Amino acid sequence: MNSEWIADFWRYRELLYFLAWRDVKVRYKQAALGASWAVIQPLLTMIIFTLFFGGLARVPSDGIPYPLFSFCALVPWTYFSTILGHAGNSLISNAQLITKVYFPRALLPAATVLSGLVDFSVGAVVLVLMMMYYHVKPGWPLLLAPLFFAGMVVLAFSVSMFLAALNVRYRDVKYALPFLVQIWLFVTPIIYPVTFLPAKIRPLLAFNPMAGLLEGFRSSLLGRKQMDWRLEGISVAITLVLLVIGAAYFRKTEKTFADIV
Repeated sequence: MNSEWIADFWRYRELLYFLAWRDVKVRYKQAALGASWAVIQPLLTMIIFTLFFGGLARVPSDGIPYPLFSFCALVPWTYFSTILGHAGNSLISNAQLITKVYFPRALLPAATVLSGLVDFSVGAVVLVLMMMYYHVKPGWPLLLAPLFFAGMVVLAFSVSMFLAALNVRYRDVKYALPFLVQIWLFVTPIIYPVTFLPAKIRPLLAFNPMAGLLEGFRSSLLGRKQMDWRLEGISVAITLVLLVIGAAYFRKTEKTFADIV
């Protein structure tokens, strides 16, 4: 990511806001429940996880009520997974715009990342209400929660750029993406805590950047255990590496988008 690219983003910031708002309106057009789906999806998933993993499988939750434990992770995960699904197809679904008008093509996946913040905000309100219901009183680590979530936003943008550019050339990405997101869900500590894994496997978790960011987010909100700064530090480092790789691949291939899309 060079200074010229960043300057383009700033120059076209009004277009970014327009594209993001358009994504929000299109997503909920003719949807009777509207933005409520941002809550319904993680809420129903939380209920299923609580029944099967928290109830039948007796998966531990570090002393936190399992519904709150899982929902605290599902809110940011739902944002992340939804962004990947939409941003991966952002260039293909805007083919006419790409072939007719010049603008920084990275605005399209960026707009999807930005529009998803509306859904996250709705889910976050319900999360706060659940924390109040369970009498959770976070301490000073609460101040770190926005930083961990910001890391997830950067990670979502990094992966989205790479997938969107790859999808232009290889349309198989559209079919493989839901399967990959599903696998990513189970290798991320959402339905189980990191302590649930055998000690010899835990170091491998560091290669999943979402693991450290999500664990840090949950720990900063619920404040029931000491943070694993090593895991979180590696996740941040990998996220920055993915940002550079995603931006480099996008910049390398964007000149051919109009010809292929």
